[in-house]
Amino acid sequence: MNQLVLYDDTTAREFEPFALTRPVSELRAGTEMIRRRWETALGATAAGFIGSPHLADFEEHDAPSMFTEELPKGTIVALSRCAPALDAVDDAPAWTCHGRLAAVRLAGPVPSASLRGGDIPLDALLEGRSDAHEIDGWWLDEVWDLIRHLPEMITHDIPRRVRQLETVSGEDAGAAVMGSHSTNVEQGATVDPYVVFDATAGPILIRTGVSVAAFTRLVGPCYIGENSIVGGGRIGTTAVGEDCRIMGEVSTTVFLGHANKAHDGFVGHSYLGRWSNLGASTVTSNLKNTYGPVALWTPRGIRDTGMQFLGTLMGDHAKTAIGTRLTTGSVIGAGANVFDVPMAPKVVAPFAWGAGADAPAYAPAKFLTVAERVMARRHVTLSERATRWLAAAHAARWTVG
Repeated sequence: MNQLVLYDDTTAREFEPFALTRPVSELRAGTEMIRRRWETALGATAAGFIGSPHLADFEEHDAPSMFTEELPKGTIVALSRCAPALDAVDDAPAWTCHGRLAAVRLAGPVPSASLRGGDIPLDALLEGRSDAHEIDGWWLDEVWDLIRHLPEMITHDIPRRVRQLETVSGEDAGAAVMGSHSTNVEQGATVDPYVVFDATAGPILIRTGVSVAAFTRLVGPCYIGENSIVGGGRIGTTAVGEDCRIMGEVSTTVFLGHANKAHDGFVGHSYLGRWSNLGASTVTSNLKNTYGPVALWTPRGIRDTGMQFLGTLMGDHAKTAIGTRLTTGSVIGAGANVFDVPMAPKVVAPFAWGAGADAPAYAPAKFLTVAERVMARRHVTLSERATRWLAAAHAARWTVG
């Protein structure tokens, strides 16, 4: 079995508001985590990632730890900013995606410390070799590309995911089905009467343990991950991770996993990190009144995304109060608690207690207590190691300036 290590380069380490709390390989791109996309394509097992130093104690579900040993000969080093298609590829010394180098098999041992800063390009690991195999996939050159490529990714992913599952059609599961694309419900999911699957624009996949309540309209391409609950409303062009609670109007959005939008309110062209929670009637704006391109805060300043539709990027463990309004192209930092503002600003710093310009930092001990309480409700334990990881992220938090 091939050994795989995912590499966050300097660009990936600026994918805020997510890079503060996780390696980019542990982001969901389309229906699947980037790490698992690489594992599927290469027939490899991820042994770890190389990323920002403050992620040394990163711990989450089946995710591997930071790799700190020497990288042995034969190890595959893959860029986490490339999301390969879910197709097996041929063995090779290197792999390109759209003509750009995406992964390299090491011809000799390499100290992991040499990649720790993120500034070594993969080309430097080729050692003069030029024989690379081209693979299909998507480049994530900017954090908003996770939204830009979402419809295409979901449409591509679902037929490949279905091959590995025991499913029935949406009609056999009891839903009313529209459109010609496939509708797939995995064994163990529950679909109430009066649910509509609209597969006119793309396929739909419902995973095991999912519950879809009456008067829900799922619009393809759409993916609902294991054990999530859809409580009604219109959910379209959306990838929902495991153990989420979704309701209301949702469009072109990713829920990383263990995230809550359990009440009414529109969320569009957005990305919600793990353990994030939207208070009742939280609403995002994803289109400017001018219909022009949306600008987004990044660590390198406000930048034009070139996208007409872009909502909110919300980091892990971030939360909003009831009735919160989130402006077009907004960034909510990890661990932020947004409340007491009529409209949240374009950017809220991580671990902010409030959303005003003078909002204090969330006290670390208080944040960790709340995180432990929230996770316990889903039967997930905040371990000692994960406590160190989140405390390190709190210490490494960026500010808005």
